[in-house]
Amino acid sequence: HVQLVESGGGSVYNGGSPRLSCEASGYTSRNYCWAWYRQFPGKERERVATIESDGRTSHDDSVKGRFTITQDNAKNTVYLQMNSLKPEDTAMYYCAVRTGGCSNRVLDYNYWGQGTQVTVS
Repeated sequence: HVQLVESGGGSVYNGGSPRLSCEASGYTSRNYCWAWYRQFPGKERERVATIESDGRTSHDDSVKGRFTITQDNAKNTVYLQMNSLKPEDTAMYYCAVRTGGCSNRVLDYNYWGQGTQVTVS
């Protein structure tokens, strides 16, 4: 049974720097892609960042230079360091994982967390 649990969201001041965490249990694949997505009210989920099993990362242009995805394999945890937050970053943030290479399609990710709300004001 695979479970992903996000944490670290909440209310943040404009310009703040929270770190989101996604702790995984039960996921054992060595060939994977972790992703952080976010969803604005009434909109589709959009990919924010990915990290692959070989360590390669990718960040969407909207967050490049402000957000950083990292992983701690020993803790089975993926992080999203968010710096210089803006009100337009307010969204529900989700982590997801798939076996194999990264994809930009939501349906390609096998497992999802429950989401953590980030509100910037």
